[in-house]
Amino acid sequence: MLQIGIKLLRSLYMKLLLDANISWRLCSFIEENFGECVHINKTNLSQPVKDYEIWLFAKKQGYIIVTQDSDFLNLLEAKGYPPKVILIKTGNVSRIQMQVIFLQARSSIIDFCDNDDYGLLEIF
Repeated sequence: MLQIGIKLLRSLYMKLLLDANISWRLCSFIEENFGECVHINKTNLSQPVKDYEIWLFAKKQGYIIVTQDSDFLNLLEAKGYPPKVILIKTGNVSRIQMQVIFLQARSSIIDFCDNDDYGLLEIF
């Protein structure tokens, strides 16, 4: 029971940064279920933001990048982590479907955020 409580508490301290290819409408849902969430369009970065700028922003601010853009794999391979990357590989789905995907992957996301052994989580 205590272990579950600790995981839940840790999940509230997640900082997730949604890339431009993830709907900003997911932010409130993610905040309710995972912790802090910001969409890249709501940052002070000049739009459109280049992937490397997102990478640097996330690293400096302590965010985990949530994206559908596999270009972040190249940055992860070249630069390592942090920041960590959650790569959503489901293709285009509705906001509601994306919420279901996040809920189904919730324990994997929490474990990923708590584990410093790897920097990439792929969600199918």
